[in-house]
Amino acid sequence: MNGTVKTLHIVRWTWVCGFALIALSVPHLARAGVDHVDVTERKPFQHGKIFPGIGTYEEIHGRAWFKLDPNSKANSRIVDLKYAPRDHEGLVEFSADFVLVRPTKAIDSTLLYDVNNRGHQVTDSFNFGLDLNKKPPFVDTGFLQRNGFTVLASAWQWDVKPENADDHPLVFTPPIATDHGRTITGKVANEFTVEKPVDTASFVGIDGRAYAAAIADDARAVLTQRAHPDDPRIAVGRDLWHFVAATDKQPPTEIALKGGFKPGLIYELTYTARDPYVVGAGLASIRDLLSWFRTHPFAGLPPPRHVLLFGASQTGRLITQMLYDGFDVDEQNKLVFDGALSLVAGSGRGSFNHRFAFPTRAANLVVDRDYPTDLFPFTTAGERDSITGQTGSLLAHARDANGKTPKLFLVNKSTEFWGRSASLLQTTPDGGADVSENPNTRRYLLTGIQHFLSPSPIRGSTVNCSDPIDDLPTLRALLIDLDRWVRDGSAPPADAYPTLGNGTLVTAMQYAQIFPKGIGLTPPSDPFVPERLDFGARFDSQGLVDRLPPKHGQPYSVLVPKPDTDGTDIAGLRPVEVSVPLGTYTGWNPGSATTGFDWAFDRFEGSFQPFARTEAERASSGDPRPSLAVRYKSRAAFIEQTQAAANKAVAAHQLLPEDVNAVVAAQGAFYDRIMVHSPSDLSCKYLWPIKFP
Repeated sequence: MNGTVKTLHIVRWTWVCGFALIALSVPHLARAGVDHVDVTERKPFQHGKIFPGIGTYEEIHGRAWFKLDPNSKANSRIVDLKYAPRDHEGLVEFSADFVLVRPTKAIDSTLLYDVNNRGHQVTDSFNFGLDLNKKPPFVDTGFLQRNGFTVLASAWQWDVKPENADDHPLVFTPPIATDHGRTITGKVANEFTVEKPVDTASFVGIDGRAYAAAIADDARAVLTQRAHPDDPRIAVGRDLWHFVAATDKQPPTEIALKGGFKPGLIYELTYTARDPYVVGAGLASIRDLLSWFRTHPFAGLPPPRHVLLFGASQTGRLITQMLYDGFDVDEQNKLVFDGALSLVAGSGRGSFNHRFAFPTRAANLVVDRDYPTDLFPFTTAGERDSITGQTGSLLAHARDANGKTPKLFLVNKSTEFWGRSASLLQTTPDGGADVSENPNTRRYLLTGIQHFLSPSPIRGSTVNCSDPIDDLPTLRALLIDLDRWVRDGSAPPADAYPTLGNGTLVTAMQYAQIFPKGIGLTPPSDPFVPERLDFGARFDSQGLVDRLPPKHGQPYSVLVPKPDTDGTDIAGLRPVEVSVPLGTYTGWNPGSATTGFDWAFDRFEGSFQPFARTEAERASSGDPRPSLAVRYKSRAAFIEQTQAAANKAVAAHQLLPEDVNAVVAAQGAFYDRIMVHSPSDLSCKYLWPIKFP
């Protein structure tokens, strides 16, 4: 390795990762991976704050420059890499921004890679806590820094608008595929809905960008509408709509419709696009950046000995896609990360490594059900699809030279069983039997918790108030569990996931029969059920979509967690709030009529329904659930049980000692708010320790 330091208007570290030229059956082995790193800003983290036992941190912003060898076996699964422009060495060049937050002194610091979600960093959430004496009551506790983690995030996704990302947007500049210099075109489809009547609507995904049309304002582009995903598409006259020119020198992301767009309709825009990005280069950039950081001293400090990944929702799916495509192993056939925590990904992968892919999109109950998101295989041990005859495993390509795979936490919440088909991680595709898992994998259900916390004083687009459980105390404990498992082999908590074997996985029909009646909550008739989709003969082998919309095959079988007599899921890691409950917590929340899709439930929110305060109140409403007065003889009795549940969770490594007091105090305050909340008050303000405007 050669190292040079250049002093320009920025500080620049350049390490050339290469091999000696040797006489083999090929002329030479070109260097590949990270070519060099530019540091553009270096400053004290949080103004030089000292974290006890660790010291100060620094924040480093920079840009990494990559070179990929299209002929390398490690890059063979990157769709269209062979069509990307090459330099004089035959390598494909591209770049990505990164940000590194690390201790300023050499300690045994685990590198935690933040797989940022649509430009937003996700590890920051570990640091937030609740302090009722603060306004607002959410404060940065410095959890990651107090525990000595180094945090690295980098850009990997082409279709994020920088202005919609964090304060320091991470920009990814992937190569564009061409057919030996000739423009590549292909059909793309974009489904979207609107929340209210509008004349102009965005047709891209969350915070997204679009591929340029092969012909500006293409007259052959097609806009359709339908009320339900399974309804026939009805074409909208081409003279009634047009593309809206963008103002940021990017391809248009909006269209205007005479008469306007209306809630309750699914719109789909299909057109011929050009210049596909080599989207899978984003996965390779994560792989190579991690490989580089864990093998190179950087700016005066040694490389980390342990590396973890954390991704949530979209980027939880990215982690499973990386494992499936083997991007956990570098060109030297070594693991680039030792463990990963994939949060609320459900059964999904997809959308990260095929031609004309949109990483920001994902299938859900209403839109994008024809988008490749939930793809076989789903489990970390081998499984077989009895319908197609396919066999496979998520980890089939994830082993290093010694046959080792990263340690993996697959963590879902109650919402993912309804909205992201999370049961497919546990069962065969036909839902007929449980499937074993790789010994390095743990599956956890965070019982009674929704996709993400969304404090709101009103019901908004949902029928019920949302689920108020904060998942962060449990997630902090799981992160420490994963770190210890990687560092010294300390066994994490055993699987806590609903199974067929113990009777805690049921059909939606069985769920509805078991769920308590008369409590003010009505379960959905069905969860989101992905189908087997056929995108054409070249999709599985080459990542090319020849059939759009795809041919629909038989749906997979999706099951949901069995509820207890209160209506809360039985299985899983039951947080303190569920162990000593104040009401029913579900993983679903029906959409209100204002959405136009009252047949569907919200993709992110669960529901909460408090217990009656007294037996008289319970009898008056017909609620079959025991009242708070019966469950807890007094507030002191409730606090005593809550404290005992918190202590039990600490002993089981499901809660950290430092979070116990905050969890118990928050539950005590919630008890107080429920006890003064009138059942006739339909607002949701009482759920939150926040003064809403």
